[in-house]
Amino acid sequence: MFSSFSSFANPFQLPRFLRSGDTAAITIEPVEVHDVEAQHDKRARTLKQLLKLNHANNAIIYHNLQFHNHMAHILGSAYLFNAESDHLNAIYNEESKELEPWQDSPGEVSTYDWRDYLGNSRYQRAYVDFFKDELVLNGYHWRKVLEEYLFKSKEPLVNNLISGLGHPLIHLGYAYELSSRELAMEALAMATSSYNHLHKYLDGPSYTKPSPKPSKSPLEILCRVQKDNRFEGVFSNPSAENLGLLFQNHEDLMLEYWNSWHIESPTEDFKASQMAAAALLVASRKPDGAPYDFFLVHVLTTSHAVRILLPLLPAKYHVPLVRQWWLLTLSVYIAQLRPEIMLSSVTDYDLQARDWNWVNKQAIESKHALDAHYVKGLRAMRTAAQTWGDDDQFYLKAAVRFGYEFDGWGGFGVGSDERSTTQQ
Repeated sequence: MFSSFSSFANPFQLPRFLRSGDTAAITIEPVEVHDVEAQHDKRARTLKQLLKLNHANNAIIYHNLQFHNHMAHILGSAYLFNAESDHLNAIYNEESKELEPWQDSPGEVSTYDWRDYLGNSRYQRAYVDFFKDELVLNGYHWRKVLEEYLFKSKEPLVNNLISGLGHPLIHLGYAYELSSRELAMEALAMATSSYNHLHKYLDGPSYTKPSPKPSKSPLEILCRVQKDNRFEGVFSNPSAENLGLLFQNHEDLMLEYWNSWHIESPTEDFKASQMAAAALLVASRKPDGAPYDFFLVHVLTTSHAVRILLPLLPAKYHVPLVRQWWLLTLSVYIAQLRPEIMLSSVTDYDLQARDWNWVNKQAIESKHALDAHYVKGLRAMRTAAQTWGDDDQFYLKAAVRFGYEFDGWGGFGVGSDERSTTQQ
C-alpha cells in the first residue's frame, strides 16, 4: 500500500528546518476568528456566558488530577457547528455533571517562581490566578501575555503543549479561535500544570538527528511501526499509563521513528500529517464493531489545534510544533498497541448520498451530540477538508463513517482509570 512513497538519495542530510538560513514556514490561511466578546447575537452571548461560568466554577484538571475539563472544547465546537443557545445550555448542563469545583493551591505563584511549580497540577488554581494578574498588568491584552509566557524563556512553554495528551494545545487553539482571554489564561495554566519531560525533545537539539530511513509520509512510518517486531510484547494492554513507560524504557526506538519523518516541504508535509491523523482514528477501527479509540481521537484533535495555531505563530515555531504533534502521535499509537491502519476502509466507504450537511447534523442533533470528543473529531475532519480541499472525499468519507458508526469509546487498559489523560 505504501510502495509509491519517495525514497531519498542522501538519507543522512539534515532536514531543511535544521539547515542554517532556512525559514520553514507552513503557509495556510487562518481560520475565521469568532470574537464572542464582540458579538451580540443570542448564540454568541450564550457561549460567552457559559465559558465564563465554567472559568469561574470548574477546575481545569479534576478527578484526582487525571481528567481535563473539555467544556470549552465542546461548547466551541458546537457553536461553530451553528448550534442554537438551547443546545449550548444542554451541553453545559450535561458536561458540568462530572466536573469539580476549584480547590485552593498549596501556595501562590509569582513572576519570580512561576517555573518552580511546573508540572504540579495542585497549583492549577494558583497558575490561573497568576496569569489573570498578568492579564491585568498587560491591559487585558491576552495575546501579549501568551507571547510572554509561551515564547520568552530558554525552555519555552510552546515546546511542551503536548503534555497532558495535548490538552494545553487543544485549549490554546480554542482560545485563539474564539478570541477568549479566559480560555487563553486557562491554556497557559494547563501548559504549566501539565508540564513534563517531553519538552526536552524540542528544547534539546541533540535529540533531533538525521534518519537512515527517512520518509515524507507519516502514514508510511506508522505502517513501519505497526510491523516492527521490536515492539512486540512491550505492552500487553492499551493504556495511557504506557506513555511514560515508553519513553522511560524505549526512548531510542521512539526517537528513531520520530526522526524518520523528513519534513522537506513543510506545508505539503503538514497536509500529509492531517490526513494521517484522520486515518489513524477512523481506519484503525476493527471491522468487528469495536469502539473507536479514545486516545487516538486526541491525535486528530491536536492536529486540528496545530492547524488553527500555525498561521498565528512565529514561523520558527511552525515545524517544531508539527514535530511536537508527531511525537505525541507516535507515542499514543505505540501505547495503544499499534493497530493496523486499513486505509481502504475509508477510501472505499460508501457515502450513500450523505454529505457535510449530514455530518453537521450528527454533531449537534445525534444521540452523541453531547460527547465532547465525538463532536471535536467531526469538526477536525470538516476543517481539514476546508483547509486542503477534499476532491477524493477522503475527509468526508472518514467523517461520515465515524459519525455513523460511533457508539462510545474504547482503548482503555484493563484496570486503568478510564479516560485518564495526565499520565505521560
